[in-house]
This record gives sequence, C-alpha cells and structure tokens, in this order.
Amino acid sequence: MGQDPYPNPSHAMGLAFSVPNTVVKLPPTLRNIFKELETDLGVINQSGDLSKWQDQGVLLLNRVLTTSPGISQGHKDLGWDKFTEEIIRYLAAKPIVFLLWGRSSGALAPFIAEENLITGVHPSPLSAYRGFFGSKPFSEINSRLNRMGISEIDWRT
Repeated sequence: MGQDPYPNPSHAMGLAFSVPNTVVKLPPTLRNIFKELETDLGVINQSGDLSKWQDQGVLLLNRVLTTSPGISQGHKDLGWDKFTEEIIRYLAAKPIVFLLWGRSSGALAPFIAEENLITGVHPSPLSAYRGFFGSKPFSEINSRLNRMGISEIDWRT
C-alpha cells in the first residue's frame, strides 16, 4: 500500500506506484522500488506500468485515492483514510499478504494478522535509505505466499 497518487496527472493511472508505458523517466519512488526489486530478486524492469502485477492479484492501493494536480497529499484530509481502512479490514480476513510502506499505510497494521503482514519504510527518495533498500520485500512476499499455498508473484513488468 502506498501513500497517495502521483501529483503529476500524466503519471497517475489508478494503481499505486504505477505509471503508464508512455512515461519515459520513471518517478523517483518507482525507480527505488525497481532498484530494490533488482537487488532482491535480480528482476530488471524497464516499464513502469505495474498492470502485470495487478493481473496476478496484487492490489496496488494508495491510502489516499485522489490528489490535486501538482500537490502531493492534496486530499489527505478528505476521509480517504477511513475508506481504505474499511477495505483493509475486509480483506484482512482473507489469506492475503499485505505490504504496508510508510507511516500512513503502517497505521493499518493493527487490522492485519502478523503472519500476513510486512511493513517497511516508504520507498520515496526522502526515506529509502532509512531501511527500504535491503528490505527484500518481494522475496518475502513470495515466501509467505508459498507458505500459504498460493502462487508466487512474477515481478516482471
């Protein structure tokens, strides 16, 4: 789970962290995600469109679902946090691995069983060097899916 949509309208596409294939220069947060993915599993992605992850069941959800163009966290006080909390409460009863990046998303941790929960530092350039790099979230997700008897995610885009 991410924080909020990219403030650049040409980047936001309804999937947290994802950008359309037409975006040549990936946003710094997505570049950091891809750096960690390469370190973790050796996967090198060129496309920032994460639709293939979604097609495998990865819910790319932000804690806040909208923002104003050019304004990061522009809608953080509109009540989206309550809405996404209800989504997580509902999904937490199912055999799902949850990855919560950052403080905003981490606030949802109490609603999720510990064995289904991975938390970590947000991959933004402001915090990635405080524990995101080296956290190996992708292999940890696949390991937990294996233990649940669920197919691993192919993290290639």
